[in-house]
Order: sequence, then structure tokens, then C-alpha cells
Amino acid sequence: MPKVLVSDSLSKDGLAALEGTEGLTVDYKPGLSEDELVEAIKGVNGLVIRSGSKVTAKVIAAADELKVVGRAGIGVDNVDVPEASRRGIIVMNTPTGNAVTTAEHAISLLMSIARKIPFASAAMKEGKWEKKKCQGIELAGKTLGVIGLGNIGRIVAERASGLHMKIVGFDPVVTKERAAELGIELVTLDELFARADAITVHTPLNKHTQGLVNDDTIAKMKDGVLLVNAARGGIYEEDALIRGLESGKIAGVAIDVYVEEPPGLTDLIKHPLVVATPHLGASTTEAQQRVAVEIAQQVAAYLTTGEISNSLNVPAIPAELAPVLGPYQRLASALGEFLAQVSDIEPIGIEIGAEGEAATLSLAPIVNAALAGLLDKFLEAPVNAVNAPLVAKDRGIEVSENKSTATGEFSTLVSLTVKGKGGTSVSVAGTLAADGTARLVRWGALEMEAHLDGAMLVLRNADRPGVIGRIGTLLGESGINVSRMQVGLDASAKEAASLWAIDGKLPSDLVENVRASDNVNQAFAVRIG
Repeated sequence: MPKVLVSDSLSKDGLAALEGTEGLTVDYKPGLSEDELVEAIKGVNGLVIRSGSKVTAKVIAAADELKVVGRAGIGVDNVDVPEASRRGIIVMNTPTGNAVTTAEHAISLLMSIARKIPFASAAMKEGKWEKKKCQGIELAGKTLGVIGLGNIGRIVAERASGLHMKIVGFDPVVTKERAAELGIELVTLDELFARADAITVHTPLNKHTQGLVNDDTIAKMKDGVLLVNAARGGIYEEDALIRGLESGKIAGVAIDVYVEEPPGLTDLIKHPLVVATPHLGASTTEAQQRVAVEIAQQVAAYLTTGEISNSLNVPAIPAELAPVLGPYQRLASALGEFLAQVSDIEPIGIEIGAEGEAATLSLAPIVNAALAGLLDKFLEAPVNAVNAPLVAKDRGIEVSENKSTATGEFSTLVSLTVKGKGGTSVSVAGTLAADGTARLVRWGALEMEAHLDGAMLVLRNADRPGVIGRIGTLLGESGINVSRMQVGLDASAKEAASLWAIDGKLPSDLVENVRASDNVNQAFAVRIG
């Protein structure tokens, strides 16, 4: 009989959903330490957690019978997903369970700063009648800028439309047509900054969104703008917010998330025009109950019927095909990751091609791996080979594939083309080396043969003498060890490319120095895998 361990607090309805499933036994032990979990996990088939339990490699190594980990909530930072995948353990989450609650909190924060409700309430509790100081603004007829149009951003837009606000949005992986269906005018980020009376962000924290709101972007905004962040700490630069508030450029800030939590009493939190809440986005009775019941049902269904919902791992592949398909999946994923990091094109269409031996295989796992590698760089919720097709469809991105068993220069080839607005496109192609590792053989018109793995500096430059030497000198002076360097050439355009495999991480200022070097057209810090 399958056994489920619940190692974090779970609502009674969530426990009831597990305990009421015929054929399951449930062990409820909230608050286990890592060492205690290592002991308790032995002989367990399913593990249900929240944010408290840490499912580390040590825990997974002790999990001799574990088949599935269910996380009540969206984030899986406390689960070693790669290690779970290597052990064949499915990891599930509940990606939409907190969406309504978080969206409602963002709207509440916006209303609070628009009408200065917290300040007025605090004054009343001090016996002060500060009516004149608490004059606010109407939101009806104002323009709300929504950055990030995933589940939460869309619900925020819908609720704001009910307040008769005009909605403009930005999301690099949502098409204009799909946004229009949602009642949102899709615009560029600069246009959103210029037009919005209030701005709210609903994106992951990554290299594209870190410090997205800073002194430069605040300068592009309307005077008296209202800013809300109920997404991730670090998207707004706190010092820049303070300067914007002091200058009068920003009329109010509402924040629910912080770089470090708890943040302590910072200057931003103490500012009289700031509303700060302690990461309450998902903190409602309904949301906690919803995610508990959803994850309980998902884990129970998998253990009793084999049904898989909201899995974060790659889909199951028959054992006899894994050695053949695995290298192609890794190649396709690497191509997607590479293209996502060296191109800023906003996809409206994605085409995956297979030639030679690759075309004789089932394309679905290869297509899904390519989509996951590409789209995961843009989104907060983890994107993998299971959910990538749904993510693309949900954002109005057309996915196509083509196969040709004919062989050309390579006996096997996988290609990935991303089509953008206005007829733009960018493509890459790769093959497998004799040892089954991924090789990049084409980037646009550039022909090459380069390893696709680990950290690297990627350049496009004019095909002139001395460029490689100067870059090597810059890396050497910065103490960066180069383990491998491979080049490509587009002779007709007199342009070259080079991929420098490095040990460690490239400092951002070094990348900027490389980018500013003579004859360097583009420079990227790229990490594959």
C-alpha cells in the first residue's frame, strides 16, 4: 500500500483529501529537520511539503522508495529538482493555486497608496485628523502598466479593468493578439513607463528583471506615478525608489517582497509614502486551503492511478529509448538556452527541425526540450518538457516542426528557429558529437563547431585581425581561465563569432568592457545547463 509522508503543516482539508483516498496510508509529521526527514523518508512513496521542508540531495539519497514530491505552492527552491529527476522522482507543484490571492493583494496595495489608507488609519489611531494630508487619487480612468502577463498579471489586469482602468502590458513571450484577447494593450517597456499612472510587476527575478525599476527607468515615468511590487524582491532598486519619492517623481510605493526576508526596518520601509507588508501575497485562508487540497489530490492520483499533473520534470520515456533520445533532448534544450541568452527577439513562432537520424525519432520529447530551454529564461514558474507546450500555447506562440530523413553535411541535425514580430527571425542548429555531447554548428549565417555546455563568453565581431588577442588579454587580466575557445565565420558578411568556455562566473563589468572593445558587435555571458 503506497505511503505518503506530510512533513510540513497542511490544512485539514488537504489531509482529508489524502486520508480519504483508498489505498493510501498517510503519516503526518510537520516540522521535521533535514536529519529527521532523512530517517522518516525511508520506505515512503510520496512526500507532500510546503516551504519548510528541504528536499536536498541527502534526503533524496535516503529516499529508497520515493516516487513523487508534491509542493503545495508554486516555488520549488527547497527541492533539488535535478537530483530528483536523476532518481526518477516526479516533482509536482500547484502553479495557479496562489494566483488569485496574490493578484488581489497587488490590487489592495495599489488602492492603499492611491487613497493613502494606511497613513490615514495610523493618524486616526494617534488621535489626529489629517484629512488634508491624505488626499488621494481616483483609479478610474487611469492607466495601469502590468509588467509580466502570466497567471497573476492577467488576473490583476482583469480586476483593474473592473475598476475602469486602462491596461497596458509588457511581456516578451505574449503576442499582441493574445494580449488583445485579454483586454490588454501590449506595448514596449519604455512605452509602458511613459504612459502608466501606476505600475505593477508580476515577473520572475532574473538577469532581465533584476533592478528593472531604477533611476533611469524611473526618469522615463510620469510624474506622480504609483509603484507596486508583490512579485519578487530585487526587481525594484530600493535606493532608486527612495530618490524617486524624495524628488516627487513617485507619489507612492507599495511593496510586499524584499531581497532579504525579513528585511528589517530599512529606510524604504520607514518612508512615509511607502506601504510595506510582510510577503502576504499568498497568505489567505482560501489560498492555503486550495494549494493543500490540489497537491494532495495530485499526489494521490499519481500514486493510485499513475496520472501526472503539474509535473516539473521531464516526461517518462520508455527505458529502451532513453539512451537514444536523451542526448537529443539535451542538445535541443541547449540550443534553446543558447538562443534565449544571445537574442532579445520576442517570439511569436517557434520552429524545431530534425534532419537525418534525428528525424527518425519521436520528435515530441525533442520539441518539448527545445521549448523548455528557450522559454524557461523568460518565466517565473519553472518551464520544462512537460509544461512547455502549454506555456507556448497560452502565450499565443505558434509551434511547428519539420522532419527530413535526408542527410546533408551532418548525419543528424536539430535546428531551432524563433520568429519575431515584423518578420524577424533568428536560428541555431546543432548536432551530436561522437561522445553524444551537444555541438553548435550554425548560428544564423555563422558556421562553426562549438561545445554547448557550462559557462561561456559569446562574441560576434568584425572579422579583423587582433580581436581574439584583445579579448584574451582582457580575460587574462581579470583572472578568468579559458578552458576552450571555438570560432565561426560568416565570410560573406565578414563577421566572426567565438565561444570562450570559462571557469566560474563572468563579472558584469568585464562583459561590458568586452562589449566596448573595438570591432566587437555583441558580447554575452551565457550559461548552458
